Order: sequence, then C-alpha cells, then structure tokens
Amino acid sequence: MNLNKSVQIIEIKEEKAGQRLDNWLFNLFKGVPKSRIYRAIRKGEVRINKKRTKAEYKLKLADQVRVPPLHTTKATVITTIKPNTVKWLFERIIYEDQHLLILNKPAGLAVHGGSKIDFGVIDILRQGKPEQNFELVHRLDKDTSGCLLIAKTRKGLQQLHQMLRQGEIKKEYLCLVKGRWNQLHCIVESRLRKNNLASGERVVQVDQAGKLAITEFHLLEATDIASLLRASLHTGRMHQIRVHLQQVNQPLAGDAKYGDRVFNKQMRFFGLKRLFLHAEKLKFRLPETKKEIKVSALLEKDLQECWNHLK
Repeated sequence: MNLNKSVQIIEIKEEKAGQRLDNWLFNLFKGVPKSRIYRAIRKGEVRINKKRTKAEYKLKLADQVRVPPLHTTKATVITTIKPNTVKWLFERIIYEDQHLLILNKPAGLAVHGGSKIDFGVIDILRQGKPEQNFELVHRLDKDTSGCLLIAKTRKGLQQLHQMLRQGEIKKEYLCLVKGRWNQLHCIVESRLRKNNLASGERVVQVDQAGKLAITEFHLLEATDIASLLRASLHTGRMHQIRVHLQQVNQPLAGDAKYGDRVFNKQMRFFGLKRLFLHAEKLKFRLPETKKEIKVSALLEKDLQECWNHLK
C-alpha cells in the first residue's frame, strides 16, 4: 500500500479497534508533521465511513477510514526528543506491569502532542520504547500533575476503558480553592456540556442538556484565604472538578479559564504559577488476577510550598 500517492480506504481490524484516530494516523504517517495530520482531520480529508470526524474519535471494528496522501519533504522538521527527557520521564513511573503503567506526570507537559504542541507524554514514551504500544487510558490537563494511567497493550486499553465506564477506577485529586470551605464533606452533582467558542477554545458549562457529573469533596485544611480539598471523581467529565468548584463559587486556584482573576493574582503572591490541581491517587482491581492496584503521587514541590506559605 502506497500511502503517499493516492487516497486509500482502510478497514479497521480488531487489533486497532479502540485506538484514537489521531494516534492511528501518527503511526501510519511517521515523519509527517502532526500539524499536517490534524489539519487533514479538521478539513475532512480524513473521513470515517464517509463522514467527517474528530481527532479523538475511537476507531471501531470494520470502520472504513478514508486516508489522503500525506507527504514529507526534505524541509520537514521532525521533533527529536532529547534522551535526557526520555530518561527523566521513565524515572517518574510509579507502577508497571505487562499491560499498563502509572506515571507521575509533571505539570507543564501535555499528555499528547497536538497542532501547537511538539510532543507530549505519549510521544516521549514511544520514543523511549518504540516497540511498545503505549496508549492513554484517560487524560490530565497540561498544568495538572500526578497519576496518569497508560496502557501498554490493546487488551489492557480495552479492559481499562471498560473499568472506567463502569466506575471501577477510583481517582482522587488534591485542589486548592478560594476562601474557607465550610463543609467537611459534600457532593456536587450537575450536568455538564462541552462547548466550542468562536476562537476554537473548548469550555465546559453547567447545562441540563449535558452529561451527569458527580464530584465528592472532602476538606483537609482551611484558612480564611484558601482551603485544601481532596476531590473524588464519580464520573470522568472534561474539566469536571474545575467547573464544579466554579459552580459553588469557590473556584480552583490558578484557574485562568473557570477561576477568579483577583484570587489568582493573590495566589501568585504565594508562589503559585499554575493550576493547583494534582492527581494524587489511583485505585482499582485488575480484572483477571483481582490484584489491587493502589498508587499515590506526592504533592508536587511548587504546590506544597504555596500551601505552606498560606498556612
């Protein structure tokens, strides 16, 4: 099959089912800039079953994918990730077996490269071990640190996605919010819907037409300025914690999208330079062996120092 000369229709086989469209295309067109691949998806050059789709679409068995000819040129600049960066990220693995790994993701690193991001966690892992089929099980925002679950096999990815859908993977976050939190424990429940602004930015809003989102909050410590909470996710909606905190008028510290500008400026005085959100814990039981996996990632140094200054 010569992908560089003509349009091709490729049928998705079982071993590729469940993979994101953009990831599948990256593997198909190694060396083609990711910006070119995202543009092909956005403009409808890539189609699934004759219809336009999005980069995050999960491929299904027997899907018919229209693939255009995508070329590399001598002028193409391929991002090379430095060996020290690869080594540094692999050293942040806190659990690993034959089907999955859990990484303590640093803040400032996206989980995946995109049209404006040269590379992310997945790209670094794939460069370090190109023979391994690394795939994201879930996502963390670029400025969110902590536990990130990654599959190493197609079987592992399918099992973990099913567990996520069934609520069998427990995720807990640490977050700093505006003001004194007055309840030891509470549950925020609402329907959230994703919206695309004219600028292309994606935001999430409380909307009865949206999907159900449930977050459980536990108070850890509080001052008059800010409170440290543990948030447990009962659902996994985009920006769920951030929007729920906005909903109760105690927004997340450092949140430029859903937060309070004056509060964020005050937090910068205490050394906060990013979102105060940390994926602290993951807990689940492996479906075949019934082995319990329970991992935690310590609060990152910059967030801990900010909280120490506040207390």
